[in-house]
Amino acid sequence: MLTIDLINSNIPRLQLKDSVSKALQLITDFRVTHLPVVENEKFLGLVSEDDLLDQEELKMPIELMQESFILDKVHDNEHFLNAVTCSNRIDSTVVPVINDENELMGVITTDILLHTLGNFAGTNEIGGIIVLEMERSQFAISEISRIVESNDATILHLNTTVHAETGMLTVTLHINKKEISAIVATFERYEFDVIYFFGNEKFENEIHSNYRHLMNYLDI
Repeated sequence: MLTIDLINSNIPRLQLKDSVSKALQLITDFRVTHLPVVENEKFLGLVSEDDLLDQEELKMPIELMQESFILDKVHDNEHFLNAVTCSNRIDSTVVPVINDENELMGVITTDILLHTLGNFAGTNEIGGIIVLEMERSQFAISEISRIVESNDATILHLNTTVHAETGMLTVTLHINKKEISAIVATFERYEFDVIYFFGNEKFENEIHSNYRHLMNYLDI
């Protein structure tokens, strides 16, 4: 999915001669945090609601705020994940999309990005979730896939994140089965650290079952 396919054509664009008060009114009306500014269709940057609210003179043209414009944008032929990265980086509810001539094609809103990201992650697919934690050096897609496939299942989506403090790798698996107890047990048998799993378990996980039995025994 390319950025050009996700453009919201309803979000307005500002001109340099537009006043602070007009910009604030449009930001309020369209419930966004930023609006793009153009001149002769060329993208000049994003103006933020926070910067507009800092202005004492509401009739002032936003041209006088140009130094504070945010210049981040994505091109119309980029993958939509680059727009997600841009949105996170600038903390904006809109991401400008330009062409090779720096003309503003439109913006992508965060609600569209979230919907597209959900489809991309396979959230509409029925299945279970397994989350593993490991050292980065231990990560091997082939081994993880082999374990899942040995239980007659398929990985619909795999995502990795790195814990900022520990450096440990978290691997989230979306499996095409909701009954995942056998898969979890296999991961644990191969000494993978399963920190979380969610699905419809027909059978209790052996380790968790043994733990509960131990706790009941200690309560006697």
